[in-house]
Amino acid sequence: MLNAGDRAPDFSLESDQGGKVSLSGLRGKTVVLYFYPKDDTPGCTREAQAFSAAMSAFAEAGAVVLGVSRDSVERHRKFRDKYELAVPLLSDPDLAAHDAYGAYGEKSMYGKKVMGTIRSTFIIGPDGVIKHVFGSVKVDGHADAVLALVRGAGAPAPAAKAPSKASAKAPAKASAKAPAKRAAVKTPSKTAAKPR
Repeated sequence: MLNAGDRAPDFSLESDQGGKVSLSGLRGKTVVLYFYPKDDTPGCTREAQAFSAAMSAFAEAGAVVLGVSRDSVERHRKFRDKYELAVPLLSDPDLAAHDAYGAYGEKSMYGKKVMGTIRSTFIIGPDGVIKHVFGSVKVDGHADAVLALVRGAGAPAPAAKAPSKASAKAPAKASAKAPAKRAAVKTPSKTAAKPR
C-alpha cells in the first residue's frame, strides 16, 4: 500500500454519474479516494451513507470524495438509488486502481486468509501527493475522522487552547463553591479541618 508523501497514481474510471473520472482532472482539489469491497453490503452501505451525509462539509473544505469498488456502473447506480447516496461511485472491474494503490491483496476474514479489496482511504492533496492513508478501515466514525483531517491537522490546536482558557476560569469558580457544598455534606470535624 502507498504511504503519505507518495505521488498518487492517476486513474480514469467510469462513474455512476456518467462519464469517466480521472485524478489528473481533479488537480488543484483535495481528493478523498476510498476503496470498499462490495455494493449493498452492511459495512459498505454504512460507509457510503456516512460519506454521503458529509458531502457538503467536504465540499466546503474544498475536497472531492470518490468511492471505488470492483462493481459495475450499473450495480453502482442501483446501490446509489436504493440508499440515495451522494458520493460518486467509480467502477474498477479489472482492479487497475486497486492494484496501483495497494488496495487489493491478502487479508484476514473470519480467521481465514483471503484475497480481496482492502478497505482503505487516501487523502490526496491538490498537488497530487498523498497526505494521509487509512489502511484496514473500520467503518464507524471513519468519514468523520477523514473530514477532520481534510479540514486540517492544525485545526485541533486552536480548539485545545479554547478549553484551556475556560478550564482556567472554571476551577476558580468551582473552588469557591465546592467548600460550601462539602461543608453542608461533611461532618463538622472535617469541615473544621478545612478553614480558609
